[in-house]
Amino acid sequence: MPAFMEPFRIKTIEPIPFPTAEERQSALVDAGYNLFRVPARRIMIDLLTDSGTSAMSAAQWSALLAGDESYAGASSFERFESVVRDLTGYQEVIPVHQGRAAERILLGSLLKPGDVSVSNTHFDTTRASVESAGATPVDLPAGDTEASSPFGGNIDLDALHDYLAGSQGRRVRCVVLTITNNAGGGQPVSFANVEGARRLCDEYGAMLLLDASRFAENAFLITEREDELADRSPRDVAEMIFALADGCWASLKKDGLANIGGLIALADTDLARRCREQLIAVEGFPTYGGLAGRDLDALARGLMEVTDTKYLRYRAETAQWLGDQLTKAGLPVLQPTGCHAVYIDAAALLPHIPPHELPATALANELYRAGAVRVSELGTLVFGRVNPDGGHDVAAPRELVRFALPRRVYTKSHLEYVVETAATVAGNASTIVGYRIVDQAETLRHFSAVLKPLG
Repeated sequence: MPAFMEPFRIKTIEPIPFPTAEERQSALVDAGYNLFRVPARRIMIDLLTDSGTSAMSAAQWSALLAGDESYAGASSFERFESVVRDLTGYQEVIPVHQGRAAERILLGSLLKPGDVSVSNTHFDTTRASVESAGATPVDLPAGDTEASSPFGGNIDLDALHDYLAGSQGRRVRCVVLTITNNAGGGQPVSFANVEGARRLCDEYGAMLLLDASRFAENAFLITEREDELADRSPRDVAEMIFALADGCWASLKKDGLANIGGLIALADTDLARRCREQLIAVEGFPTYGGLAGRDLDALARGLMEVTDTKYLRYRAETAQWLGDQLTKAGLPVLQPTGCHAVYIDAAALLPHIPPHELPATALANELYRAGAVRVSELGTLVFGRVNPDGGHDVAAPRELVRFALPRRVYTKSHLEYVVETAATVAGNASTIVGYRIVDQAETLRHFSAVLKPLG
């Protein structure tokens, strides 16, 4: 198969909008310069997220018709439960409507005030769930993804050992590995790193949990980059990783290849019981968890399709091609690329914009203004925080812009347009101005913040 050929053919199409320059500018102003607030009818190519944006297969659409909409004990749940048990090995399977519900329920059932959750990097909603439980999130990422490490998503095992052995170690309730590391450039976690985290958790009595939203993509990258597992299939590697952990949660809007859904899967029956008690209060009965039966059937099918090697290779090669083309266009791309997104270092492209003036937001907005391409900022707007002493916000570790790749949605010609748009923006980088925040929520401010350009 030639490199970067879609391993599928298109059966259903959807027209895309072509907003004019005037419409794009008006949309930015009306949205308070926040791309989350721009309506989809004003977006040409939408790379804001890979969450819930997948195109489902013919087999998944067919599975919808088998959906059992019984309130309790539906056969759709039985099919979903069977697939998840076979994949993860965990017997306690709890469906929820999406990933943030899963992490809020699981972490809320596990953590208490004063506890600590340690991670390779907590993503935005994960951090919010930890803090909502009164616990403290601590990030211990290993290395620098710009150093071309094949596993830039790893947790720093030396730092983890020191933290667990130190004065705060007794407070650590769980170690969370996000696979792949979304906030860290979409980089994978190695199998050896998971093994090392497992040993330390056993030694110091902490749970090892996975944010497994992109488990299949992480497993494929392991087979490509970790020599010891080169002869194993992505499915084999995924099962081996799940076997090392005590449980997981996942947004199945990613590697579930569907538009809604999530799960909690655990080995601990008592923790699962506590999770179900919360779930009944906020999501629904434990055999549907806020989902329709047809959704559960589509997810069960998606979880079987997603570990196909040809599909995963196409994902990785698409990201690599896009990263290479954006580099040629003059944008500083984090290398190596992963599968679900390509990340740009906005601080490197826009050195004249300091972090408190939100360079990642500025770059994202210019991409929309130039060509109706929507991407997401993963810089100080998302991962920074208000300075408790006043003054400028505490800056995020990086000013990244993420070009997320919806699964089975866009073709090469769509991405060529994205590259052309990005090249135009890069050529005018010195003229781009920063932003200030006019209004913001106390948590997860980036979803609803109102901004204003400077200058």
